[in-house]
Amino acid sequence: MFRQNSINRADGQQRLATYCSSKDHTHHGLRCFINLGLSDTAVNIIPVAFLNSIKNPTLVNFANAGDNCTTFPGTQLLSCPQIEEDIKTCQSLGKSIILSVGGATYTEGGFASAAEATTWATKVWEMFGPANPSSTSLRPFGSASVDGFDMDFEAVSRNMAPFAATLRQLMDATGRKYFLSAAPQCPFPDAAMGEMLSQVAFDFVSVQFYNNYCGANSYVPGTGGNYNFARWDQWARTESVNKNVKVLLGVPGSPSAAGSGYVSGEQLRSVIQYSKQFASFGGVMVW
Repeated sequence: MFRQNSINRADGQQRLATYCSSKDHTHHGLRCFINLGLSDTAVNIIPVAFLNSIKNPTLVNFANAGDNCTTFPGTQLLSCPQIEEDIKTCQSLGKSIILSVGGATYTEGGFASAAEATTWATKVWEMFGPANPSSTSLRPFGSASVDGFDMDFEAVSRNMAPFAATLRQLMDATGRKYFLSAAPQCPFPDAAMGEMLSQVAFDFVSVQFYNNYCGANSYVPGTGGNYNFARWDQWARTESVNKNVKVLLGVPGSPSAAGSGYVSGEQLRSVIQYSKQFASFGGVMVW
């Protein structure tokens, strides 16, 4: 997850383009998606995080990116030309950059109505989607456009389904491929995003198989144990809006990356082999 920067230092991670051009993805704070078949190197998609304030984006600093940004005149909203440049560099290398919305520090609680949710989804699209000459919205990443949006809400928030659905509609209307993803917890249904997952067409979900009883660390060879990829596969094939949605195995990248759920490389190999039997399996997400 670029700009999660959980160690909270300006030097805690390298600039975005570093992760796109390097095959060593062990840097601090990188969340990535692999095995989606979008390029010839291991990491295909990198989310920039977090847009943790939708209605007041002047609060968004992308975790210590401010030292490489300025503010738009008369505002506190950050203008980040380095991220703009790096998004374009990554895209030229075949990588997709998506914007992750929410995160553990999101506290706005959603929207008062579906109409308000639609309004703010349109605003987010104008700020981070393809540049529209007729729009007056300020754009933190300048002329760069992200390749989609990731929904990552840790607490129940109102009217998030119409928010995500509007982004889906705006992306689909371009005729170009954009991604809409989500990062639910592994207990099913997800307490915070169950409504979104049942009403909106997602391209993939990066299920957090950690910090819970159903994590990858609970996998038992043969039966699966409490590791519940089978339940998410059932949702993908029979309950989701998009019956071709892919389910990614989300795991921590190190023992300190999550409260619990880290598994060693050899253990992870076994979990992946088990997960591959399910038709919806789409790859691995590393936090």
